Amino acid sequence: MNVPFKTVPATGAKIPAIGFGTFGSDHISNDQMAQAVVLALKAGYRHIDCAQVYGNERQIGAVLGDAMAGRIEGLGPIAREDLWITGKLWNDKHAKVDVGPAFRESLQDLGLDYLDLYLVHWPFPNYHPPKCDVDARSPNARPYIHEEFMETWRELEKLVDAGLVRHIGTSNITRAKLDLLLRDCRIRPAVQEMELHPHFQQQEFVRYVQDQDIVVIGYCPLGSPNRPERDRVPTDTVDMEDPVVMEIAQAHGCHPAAVCLKWAAANGHIPIPLSTKERNIVSNLAAVCEDPLTDDEYLRLRKIDRNCRLIKGQVFLWEEAGGWEDLWDLDGTIPCPPRYVRK
Repeated sequence: MNVPFKTVPATGAKIPAIGFGTFGSDHISNDQMAQAVVLALKAGYRHIDCAQVYGNERQIGAVLGDAMAGRIEGLGPIAREDLWITGKLWNDKHAKVDVGPAFRESLQDLGLDYLDLYLVHWPFPNYHPPKCDVDARSPNARPYIHEEFMETWRELEKLVDAGLVRHIGTSNITRAKLDLLLRDCRIRPAVQEMELHPHFQQQEFVRYVQDQDIVVIGYCPLGSPNRPERDRVPTDTVDMEDPVVMEIAQAHGCHPAAVCLKWAAANGHIPIPLSTKERNIVSNLAAVCEDPLTDDEYLRLRKIDRNCRLIKGQVFLWEEAGGWEDLWDLDGTIPCPPRYVRK
């Protein structure tokens, strides 16, 4: 399959228009995820979305090394420049002294000389233990404080200056926070990664980000059917059971998951689906590469947006926060209690 590309306006680099997610959740072992990456590379994926907090970068790095050396049966050597590898800075590594070491640890685990993209995973320096309950709260949790975030961002800019990463970007950031970053940064974010699927389209924000010449990557592109139980609430909806999605799937002779990915492609952003099953890995890739939606189908899907955010981030809340909505600046302002404001 010929995988389409997006151009990164900031540099002219080409990024594959579909990526492969590696979030192992609670039910996929590191070795299973590594084997899934093998299947993805053999299917034709060249964009692998990683993160230190997923805990599997060392196993994925071994796969990448084998792929570049031509040691994977049925797959010829893949040149490093033909891969797009993303890493992410986790919340407990935002301090100036921690950013560089955290990045270099990921680089070493992935067995690479540079990353194509490095994201600030969440704009909050708030740690929570793996697999903790959704009601867990760190006593040291803090709201977004722009001066502190800029200290983190400037460390990422230094990584670009050193040639260790080609692009830097944001993840899970809001319009209000992004406006401040664009005002104060020296190197602009090349990418914004965010939750996107037919029932959560963020149409206005996506348009704004794209108007800023920032590439949009969408996670949970299928509506995250296998997300951890702690991330589920009774009001969540299921994209792949939407009547419009199912009707369009029938018209294309494909699974509803493929329709969600075709919508992403038509919407101009890059989806990063995850699967460990070879059949689904291949069909997800084909969904973006073949048989696109008609204009009418795309417009019909635009109308089924339910503003259903699935990944709410409750575990990042601080003591004074009212609820998960405080993480997302829904009224356009960034909540920050007085005791956190720098004098």
